[in-house]
Amino acid sequence: MSIKILSITLLLLSICVCCHSSEAPPGSTPPCCVDLTKGNVSAAVVGETYREQAARPPCVKAVIFNTGNGKQLCADPNAQWVKDLTAKMTKV
Repeated sequence: MSIKILSITLLLLSICVCCHSSEAPPGSTPPCCVDLTKGNVSAAVVGETYREQAARPPCVKAVIFNTGNGKQLCADPNAQWVKDLTAKMTKV
């Protein structure tokens, strides 16, 4: 009976490790920000919402805004224009 439980446990563990270590195919968009926008591009931001992303390699710490063309903009949370824009959005 204990060998059966051990076998099932090892099978589940190997499935978890396999799924966790899979990466996005080459050429596809990563599921997170891995690079930040250079310069002030606040004019491209639409809406009144944003989200924050923690740094977990390969992802970098970022503030993510939506743009007019339906894409996401990854911005440096330490940039002054980002601080100003998020403060403005938070006041609303």
